[in-house]
Amino acid sequence: MKLITTNIGSYPRVGESRDHQRLRRAYGQREREELSAIAFRDVERSVTEEIIQEQVQSGIDHVTDGLISWQDPISHIAGRLGGVTIKGLLRFFDTNFYFRQPFVTGKLRWKEPLTLEAYTFAASVSPKPVRAILTGPYTLAKLSVVKTPAYKKFDKLVAAYAECLSREVSALAKAGAPWIQIDEPAILKNPREFSIFKDAFSELHAAKGSSELALTTYFGESSSLYRKLHSLPADALGFDFTYSSQKLMETIRSQGADKSLGLGLVDGRNTRLESEGEVLSKLEQILPALKADRAFLNPSSGLEYLPRDKALAKLKLLVRIRSAFQSGTKAPEPALA
Repeated sequence: MKLITTNIGSYPRVGESRDHQRLRRAYGQREREELSAIAFRDVERSVTEEIIQEQVQSGIDHVTDGLISWQDPISHIAGRLGGVTIKGLLRFFDTNFYFRQPFVTGKLRWKEPLTLEAYTFAASVSPKPVRAILTGPYTLAKLSVVKTPAYKKFDKLVAAYAECLSREVSALAKAGAPWIQIDEPAILKNPREFSIFKDAFSELHAAKGSSELALTTYFGESSSLYRKLHSLPADALGFDFTYSSQKLMETIRSQGADKSLGLGLVDGRNTRLESEGEVLSKLEQILPALKADRAFLNPSSGLEYLPRDKALAKLKLLVRIRSAFQSGTKAPEPALA
């Protein structure tokens, strides 16, 4: 089996050095109208190129643009659609990060590409494949407030977001994105709405062209939805193992997997660096149950929750684990009590 290492989302845009804090300074200058929109974009691009090179130097196989231009995973997508107004701040799941909440005030409209420019720039400066990221229609709808009679039923709102995002998926596919990742953490908290979720994801799948489409879930326990998630037309399914890790591993071992899996065995929110042995041990339990000829080894979530040096250390750890796996290294036996 081929084990592919990848980042699956954000990367810290600020570091310890003064140069690594230039985007933070640019935000302040932009707010004070001391920096033009073009000059601010140039700073964003320079930071994007820098963090892509940092990911490449870590040795991982697939990178992202770090979501450097995203203020948060919700407003960056929803706020660029017609029919949406962005208002107050809310906590993003159980993290210490916040998102600006969308208020849906009219019919949703996809006016122009939302992430295409950032993706094409990242692809132009990266020697490694760049994974395009989109927050999914179900999660966007779940974290929105409806202020229009156009969407009296929740399923209609999800469907409207899906229609808009299918156009974004199509644009990314036409631009040559090898992987388009759909992030849907909210479904783990609302499993009874799976049929609504499935219809929306299926619409995105229909627009993917020759790109591969990955569904990634995180910030919740996923074993109860494991079999249902396999019914989706996804090319890969990503799981966060930091919630009920043993239960999820047992589910995978008992039910197997026909699809490629993204194994979030390295915690993207905890500065503690896992040992190679503990992750190899989990891989040894999981991989025999997988039928696909590839699997992905990745952080459990995006890495913006970590200091920049810790984020880089997590990526380097993934690479060391992949190398140990490829060399046939076995996890050490647990010490006797």
